[in-house]
Amino acid sequence: MKTVTLSLLLTIIGMQWSFAQNSPVDQEIIKLSRDKWQWMADKNVGVLDSLFHEKSMFVHMGGSWGKQQELNVIKTGGIWYKKTDIHEVSVNIIDNTAILLNRIDLLAIVGGNEVTNPFMVTEVYIKQNGSWKLGSLSFTRLLTPGGK
Repeated sequence: MKTVTLSLLLTIIGMQWSFAQNSPVDQEIIKLSRDKWQWMADKNVGVLDSLFHEKSMFVHMGGSWGKQQELNVIKTGGIWYKKTDIHEVSVNIIDNTAILLNRIDLLAIVGGNEVTNPFMVTEVYIKQNGSWKLGSLSFTRLLTPGGK
């Protein structure tokens, strides 16, 4: 029990230290991305509609499409982003564009089937009129858990 508690404590401290190493803008993007995963799990298409840029694109294992189709897929449960375990996050800011990479394990319901896949997810955010909009979300399935 002591080993589990110590491991958990060290993991939390490590995550907080790593989060603290990011700039305030990086932290803002990381939080926005984490919130987005929760909004997707909750099927909160109202908030997602305002987050997704009108010209945003989404790339999945089964195809690619724009904002309205992604919102419809989420709303109808065509893909239910049930639970996202985030393992690694990095952010690069280029002018008014933020590129975030997430290594995740995604538990989803797709076509009525529960599936878990390891992904590297690329998220591109564009700052317009003082707020960040998601311009692109692309899933790349990793061949092995942990991406190695």
